[in-house]
Amino acid sequence: MRPHVATVGYSRVSTSGQDHRLQNDALEAAGCDYIVSEVGSGANENGRPQLQNLLAKLSPNDTLVVWRLDRLARSVKELIAIANNLSDRDISLRSLNELIDTTTPQGRMIFHVFAMIAQFERDLIAERTKAGLEAARSRGSQFGRKRLLTPAQIRQAQDWLASKKMTQAQAAKALGVSRATLMRAIALKLDASK
Repeated sequence: MRPHVATVGYSRVSTSGQDHRLQNDALEAAGCDYIVSEVGSGANENGRPQLQNLLAKLSPNDTLVVWRLDRLARSVKELIAIANNLSDRDISLRSLNELIDTTTPQGRMIFHVFAMIAQFERDLIAERTKAGLEAARSRGSQFGRKRLLTPAQIRQAQDWLASKKMTQAQAAKALGVSRATLMRAIALKLDASK
């Protein structure tokens, strides 16, 4: 007797504020026997335990269905590794948005083309973000946490310490910061002046 073959849907949202309904409705309409849903960042492989568990439990002739390829993986390398692992185990992969079905040669070819396009798009976004940050920096914008000490306060602390008027702890207390913050600020100023 042939073992039961399952069509399993997988949906993922990145944050708890997002909703699985759109993905799950599409997966149900595609005829999935059941759907595994999780909340977790695609950027962190350890952030998707439900996916790892599902991939381990799939059997030969099963089909894994996703709403979009980016729900399954965040890089072309990871996506191809998952697809190859599934193929080696005789498990099919279907992506509803990209109309990919790896049970056919055309589906396998389209899968690789879409995977490359998805990576290209992510690379373009990363380049635009980097260019935007560099342009903002060149206009004088500063990013990160606001500095707790002004350059004048750091010079004052250096004077106190050099003249031995105050200890590190006393100087930090006078400026309203921790000793570690004061010493880090002084070290950064010294590094910048080299």
